[in-house]
Amino acid sequence: MRGIASFWLAVLGAVLLLPQRLPAQSAQEQKAIAALERVGGLVLPVAQNDPRLDIALHIEADLVNDQVLENLRALKNVVVLNLRGTRITNAGLAHLAHLEQLEVLHLERTAISDAGLKHLRGLSNLRYLNLYGTQVTDKGLEHLRGLKSLRRLYVWQTKVTPQGIAALKKALPELVVVGQIKLEPAPAEPPKPAAQNKPKPQAKKPAQPKKKPQKPKAKPKKPQKPKAKPKKPAKPKAKPKKPASPKKPKAQSGKPKKPPAKKPAPAKKTKPAKAKPKKPQAKPDKPKKG
Repeated sequence: MRGIASFWLAVLGAVLLLPQRLPAQSAQEQKAIAALERVGGLVLPVAQNDPRLDIALHIEADLVNDQVLENLRALKNVVVLNLRGTRITNAGLAHLAHLEQLEVLHLERTAISDAGLKHLRGLSNLRYLNLYGTQVTDKGLEHLRGLKSLRRLYVWQTKVTPQGIAALKKALPELVVVGQIKLEPAPAEPPKPAAQNKPKPQAKKPAQPKKKPQKPKAKPKKPQKPKAKPKKPAKPKAKPKKPASPKKPKAQSGKPKKPPAKKPAPAKKTKPAKAKPKKPQAKPDKPKKG
């Protein structure tokens, strides 16, 4: 699968950079480039009008070792070389000593140590060097003091100390070294002066919420006894008829007779209350004697 992936990456790079064709090369240079491409490497010109080479060997890092680096001896115009994560050793760096045009070199996460850096002392145009994750110490940095063009150096996760970085920067004042950052603890604040003869204010206890008085529970009502069945209403008694008012007697000569009292009508079976007869109206005036 890796071989297929590297093949298509090489094809894609060639398609994207069709105008940037490699310059005319000797048979020995062509053979060296073909050997680098067989292990998944990409060999491309830096620009369309710049025939110098940009070589990336980190794509298939497990296939790149010191023997592969021997092909670099046939190439002199290499500007960028990426060996990140490959299986090279200190001895393999001896094949880079003749690359005087080399400007960028990636050696991060390799087995390189102080002994390998001595092979880089002749790279006078080297501007960028990445040693992240290697076994380099302060002693190895001493081999870099003669690289006057070096501007950027990465030493993260190495055995380099701040003292070794400071010594290298004295020799290369324009160098920027990116190392492991150490965080220093913040200075402790001075203790505050204690208040003299001032009693500490006692914290007030929070007022407890008053409990609401509970309403007395209503006593259960006693079950009422069923009332007696209502009696049937009695039939209304017949009202007695009112007696007819007596007619006025006609005027007669002599003394007037009292009108006979009419007998009241016989009452029905129900005994009605006895109605008192109304008093007769005012007596008629006595006739005057002639």
